[in-house]
Amino acid sequence: MPQQKDIVKIAIQMPGAYPQLIQLDQKKPLTAVIKEVCDKWNLPGPDNYALQYADGIQTYITESNRLDIKNGSILRLTKAPGRCAEDLYKGIQSSDSGVRCDSLKLLATVSTDITFAQEFISRDGHSLLVKIVEDAHEAPLIMTHTLTAFMELMDHGIVSWENLSSVFTKKIASFVNAKVLDTSIQQVSLAILESMVLSSSSLFNEVKQEVTLERLLSHLQVTNQQLQTKAMALLMAMLQAGREKDRQELFEFLEKRNLRQYIHKNIIHSSSSVGDEMAHYLYVLQTVRLNHLEPRMRTPLDSYSQEQRDMLHGLRQAAFETESESGLSNERRRSLCAKEFKKLGFSNNSNPGQDLSRCPPGLLALDTMAYFASRYPDAYSRFVLENSSREDKHECPFARSSIQLTLILCEILRIGEPPSETGSDYHPIFFAQDRLLEELFCICIQLLNKTWKEMRATQEDFDKVMQVVREQITRTLSSKPTSLELFKNKVNALNYSEILKLRQTERLHQEETLSPPVLELKERLKPELLELIRQQRLNRLCHGTLFRKISSRRRQDKLWYCRLSPNHKVLHYGDVEEETEMPSIEALQEKIPVADIKSVVTGKDCPHMKENKGKQTKEVLDLAFSITYDVEEYSLNFIASSRTDFCLWTDGLNVLLGKEMSSESMRSELEILLSMEIKLRLLDLENVPIPDTAPPIPKPPSNFNFCYDFSQAEQ
Repeated sequence: MPQQKDIVKIAIQMPGAYPQLIQLDQKKPLTAVIKEVCDKWNLPGPDNYALQYADGIQTYITESNRLDIKNGSILRLTKAPGRCAEDLYKGIQSSDSGVRCDSLKLLATVSTDITFAQEFISRDGHSLLVKIVEDAHEAPLIMTHTLTAFMELMDHGIVSWENLSSVFTKKIASFVNAKVLDTSIQQVSLAILESMVLSSSSLFNEVKQEVTLERLLSHLQVTNQQLQTKAMALLMAMLQAGREKDRQELFEFLEKRNLRQYIHKNIIHSSSSVGDEMAHYLYVLQTVRLNHLEPRMRTPLDSYSQEQRDMLHGLRQAAFETESESGLSNERRRSLCAKEFKKLGFSNNSNPGQDLSRCPPGLLALDTMAYFASRYPDAYSRFVLENSSREDKHECPFARSSIQLTLILCEILRIGEPPSETGSDYHPIFFAQDRLLEELFCICIQLLNKTWKEMRATQEDFDKVMQVVREQITRTLSSKPTSLELFKNKVNALNYSEILKLRQTERLHQEETLSPPVLELKERLKPELLELIRQQRLNRLCHGTLFRKISSRRRQDKLWYCRLSPNHKVLHYGDVEEETEMPSIEALQEKIPVADIKSVVTGKDCPHMKENKGKQTKEVLDLAFSITYDVEEYSLNFIASSRTDFCLWTDGLNVLLGKEMSSESMRSELEILLSMEIKLRLLDLENVPIPDTAPPIPKPPSNFNFCYDFSQAEQ
């Protein structure tokens, strides 16, 4: 008695007969099952029949795949693969062209099944197809069916591609090279040549000799997308197969013939959409071309290379109008160079080559900077001079930013990564521009400077700015711009405030998808976390901050310090010297009781901004705040050194006055804290012991020789 798990309930069909509903015993031989089915329909010769799936891919059922049959499957009783192979073998040799055509058409369909393919090849049927191709006497439709059937049979790997004769290869190549021929024949011929190229290096060389590359490129100019795709598939196969030397020669030929422009004009620009297969080949070509930059990306600057040293000093000379260095002493020349390299934004100004020792981006960063300086000299000089002349700690370091931006672009474009077998993420802009990386860099380095100013960033905000710039680039590229100008317009429109809006929208969308219990937990956590932020703001006010006074001539001169008393009742302030770190409360001569503070005003509403109405920059307006006290006739006026200090102080003062905090820093910090806290609360801590006390601090190491000495880098 068979066990229940060995029984599968299925239906079996046959044209002209009622279906049979049977319980298939998987332990019973398939021949016995087929005999029982034939007996119920009174069919003689059960050996001439087989079972096949009726729906989807109509695969023959064999002893090796019968366990894949599921309950409810519908099978069909059909000709056994051996009998079918024999009939088709005879049919394709018929003197009647109609019979040959029908037989070859059916052969192209059933050859996808490996069981049938084995039977047909065992009768040497594939050799018969090869002869039909070599003779080339058949009509286009019959030839198309012949080539399709041959391709399906060869895909099973039963017969080696290397067994094919050179006559066959030349004939297939002639189909591809022909200027006037049925496109269906050319499509299948291109697919056959692609498989031959990928199968062995000897066939690669044979195909390379027979196929006219000019004709392949012409196939990319046709309107038939399937023909374009097959031609691109063969080109990509030839770029990935064969010896390195052969691949390089082919790559250089395609570069000279400007394959990129062929693709942009005839495939991307002229098509509303690109198929999945073509998208994969475009991705492969993009990867292959970009990976030619990998050696530069993996190579650090060589301080002994005169060419590289000249490129480095060329950046300095292009930015600054320096006097002739020939009459200067070595010490004076080194001092001048170090000063200018520092203005350029190099961290190691005495030896800027050290900044380019990290790989990636290696020498690629030097290449992109040099390209920007030579291709857009005005924009380059404006960037460097604008930032090197600033004295308010808001300067954007060109060299440091360029090195990091080049690394970001390498990561986004995946330079150095081999093409994936399933990848399809290509950038249309890549095919619109010859030197994509360099041109993207030129746009993005100016975008970086713009974003830096929008964020009012200081050196401490460097990583934060780079994260925003990465987001600006990736979001813009994801919209698939087809030209550099379109990319430039889109990425510049995506300013910092737009990024914040998008982040907020995405956060709200994420919140909408949260389950009600998580939303409830989030609301319960908010008061506790807001109190934590309030205490941090008050602690910062108690620590105090150094502020600058800006005179009517807008020169930064005197310094003053302001801090809150530990009991949160009095604001102490007073003038201090340049190098004062944190003066004591007793050293600050002036004070304002918190109880006397009436309000906090910001921006153009501040008294000191009203006095100089129309004279202050937007940057200063955004950093200005004042507190009014007594009977609103007096005010204490501030100009924060950074947006961070502005947010901390305005939040802290609002907390003192019992008002809500409203800065963007508070919203960002609250979101981060909420996200972290919710993740911690939702952790699966079952059977995880949580200690009652903090773990002991480990003993210090025996020496600190592993520490990096930053003082050396700053010299």
